[in-house]
Amino acid sequence: MSHNTFGSLFRFTTWGESHGPALGCVIDGCPPLLPISEQEIQSYLDRRKPGQSKYTTQRREPDQVKILSGTMTDEEGVLRTTGTPISLMIENTDQRSKDYSEIKERYRPGHADYTYDAKYGIRDYRGGGRSSARETAARVAAGAVARLVVPDISIRAALVQMGPHKINRENWDWAEVDNNPFFCPDKEAATFYADYLDDLRKSGSSVGAVIEVVAEGVPVGLGAPVYGKLDQDIASAMMSINAVKGVEIGNGFEAAALTGEENADEMRIGSDGQPHFLSNHAGGVLGGISSGAPVIARFAVKPTSSILTPRKSVTRSGEEVDVMTKGRHDPCVGIRAVPVGEAMMACVLADHFLRHRGQVGGK
Repeated sequence: MSHNTFGSLFRFTTWGESHGPALGCVIDGCPPLLPISEQEIQSYLDRRKPGQSKYTTQRREPDQVKILSGTMTDEEGVLRTTGTPISLMIENTDQRSKDYSEIKERYRPGHADYTYDAKYGIRDYRGGGRSSARETAARVAAGAVARLVVPDISIRAALVQMGPHKINRENWDWAEVDNNPFFCPDKEAATFYADYLDDLRKSGSSVGAVIEVVAEGVPVGLGAPVYGKLDQDIASAMMSINAVKGVEIGNGFEAAALTGEENADEMRIGSDGQPHFLSNHAGGVLGGISSGAPVIARFAVKPTSSILTPRKSVTRSGEEVDVMTKGRHDPCVGIRAVPVGEAMMACVLADHFLRHRGQVGGK
C-alpha cells in the first residue's frame, strides 16, 4: 500500500494497524539540535488516547511513545535531534479482534471495508487496519515533533459543532477546552453535548462534529503561489484525517454569501509600523501565502460508521445482509480529532517554514 508519507521537507511516514502489535511514524527532515523528549510527545498523545471518558471508545490504550532513533544526549544531558530520521513507536496493548469476527465477510455501510477490499483484494476487518482512526496516534506524535520546528507558533483546536448543534461563539473561552471531555470552548454547549451524546451512545448510534484549528503567530510569507499554497496543503492535511468529509479555510463556504465589501479584510498600519488586518475572513492566507493573521481551518467529521443499529449491506460473496457492528467505538469520533487537527496543522506549518527558509533564506 503506497501513499503513507506526508510533507515535502518535513516529512513523516506512518506505519502499523489498529490491531497489530504496534504503530508509529518515521519523521525525516527535522532540523538537528532541537531539544526533544518522550514526555513532551506523550503530553499530546495523552489528549488523543482512547478510554478517557464514557463519550469515547472504551478501548484502553496507554499510547506510550518510544523514541527509537534520530536523537542524542548532549554534554549537558539534554536529548536533542540529530537531523537524521526520527522513529517513534506506540505499542497496541488492548486489541479485541474477536469483537469483529461477525463482520469478517460483511461490509459495514459508510466504512472503508468495501473500497479497501475492491482495491487491494484484502482487508483487515479487525478494527479496519489502516483505515482505523487508531492510525492518528502516529500523526499526533509527528505533530509534537513538528511543534519543535515552529516553537513561536501557537496551535490550538476546539470542537465547535456536534451534530446540528453549534457552539455560541460569544462564549468562546480557550481555557474551557481542557475542562470538558469534548474539547469545547463553550461551557454551556459542553453541558448540552454531555446529555445529547449520552443518549446517542446508549442507543448504539453515533454523530458527526466540526473542529476548528487556529494557528497564531504564523509569520508572513509561508506558502507559495499556484501549486504550493499554504491553505492548499492545510486542506490536504485535514482531509487526510480519518472520517473527514469537508474542510474550509477562514470563512470557507460562507464567503460565497458575502459581498466584496463584506469579505474584504481591510488593513491599517499598527503601532509596530506593520500592516494589520481589521478582520480575518481569509483565515490568515492570501494567494496561498500566510498574511500574519491567525490561520484558521475547520473540518467536518462524519459519524462513526460502526454502530449497533442494523444497516443494509452485502457480503464479499454478494449476499444481501443486515450489519450491526459490535465492539468499542467512539459515538462521536470528532472529539478525539481535535488533537489530530492540531498535529496536522503543526506538520504543515513546520514543512512550509522549512520550505520558505530554503527558498528565501532567513532563520
